[in-house]
Amino acid sequence: MYKKKILGLIFSFLVCGLVYADAVKLNPDHPDKYVVVKGDTLWDISGRFLQDAWQWPEIWHINSQIANPHLIYPGDTINLVYVDGKPRLVVSRGSKTVKLTPQGRIIPLDQAITTIPIDAIRQFLKEPQVVSKDVLDKAPYVVANKGGRLIAASLDSIYVRGIKDGTVRKYTIVRTGNVYKDPVTKKVLGYEALFIGNAKLYRTGDPSTLKVLRTSREIRIGDRLLPSNEKSFDANFIPRPPSGDINGQILAVLDGVTNIGSNQVIVINKGAREGLKPGNVLDVYQKGQTIPDRVTKDHNDTVTLPDEKAGTVMVFRVFDKISYALVVKARRDLRLLDYIRNP
Repeated sequence: MYKKKILGLIFSFLVCGLVYADAVKLNPDHPDKYVVVKGDTLWDISGRFLQDAWQWPEIWHINSQIANPHLIYPGDTINLVYVDGKPRLVVSRGSKTVKLTPQGRIIPLDQAITTIPIDAIRQFLKEPQVVSKDVLDKAPYVVANKGGRLIAASLDSIYVRGIKDGTVRKYTIVRTGNVYKDPVTKKVLGYEALFIGNAKLYRTGDPSTLKVLRTSREIRIGDRLLPSNEKSFDANFIPRPPSGDINGQILAVLDGVTNIGSNQVIVINKGAREGLKPGNVLDVYQKGQTIPDRVTKDHNDTVTLPDEKAGTVMVFRVFDKISYALVVKARRDLRLLDYIRNP
């Protein structure tokens, strides 16, 4: 999907309401201009100019009426200017500054820089999935592998029960992974459906026969099948705060480490149910410690220190009750159960 040709409509800069503009603070060490290089992200570049990188749409004035308006390319120059006393970032390409109206130019999308490092989230854009127990329980399942083997691999045939709709031809083979529970209510929020492989329906029946197309690990009897998600994902996220108040916690980190740093993917206990959308930016806070007051004469007296901001994350994939988010900034190591709040 990254090879797709698009019309490079680059930054319109139409003034479209400065909801947060007055609150935008420049980085004290900001440059007056910056030349984009390969490997940059919009987040990296914005952080050079702004204290809070996620606020870049407020001074880059994206025109919502054009498709993919926030594309810039290596070699472009970002200039900091002031209009009516307010900062704006102006993009110039070659000897020409990008004008207020979109400039048509056919450019491969994979040459444009992205909002965040796509390599950090690429494998999580489609898999794993998070579903309900009911979805897993009702999903078709592998009842046998060809030849009676206990496991199957790419190009093998598998036999599956529960396929009732012969119009669905491609399936994703999954296995139950983590069970995500709310740390406060202890209620189950969803079941991780780990990606095992892809298969194509070859013959319907009871059981149906499918041909395995590819696998990431061996297919076992009892693995479940879900219709393949053929939807492509737009990786050019526009960062913005959530529309409502979010108070959540970090449930897990997808690569299994304990201490969490920049460019790692976390799972949080809030999702579409709470109004979260891809691109939403959230701050991470660590709970203040309760310590004894060693000055007072009352040796039992304690004081709770304030919660401290520890980092910033951006949501990139949303399920019903949980979301995946990328750590875009970590002031210190983040930890499981750290708090997630509006910026």
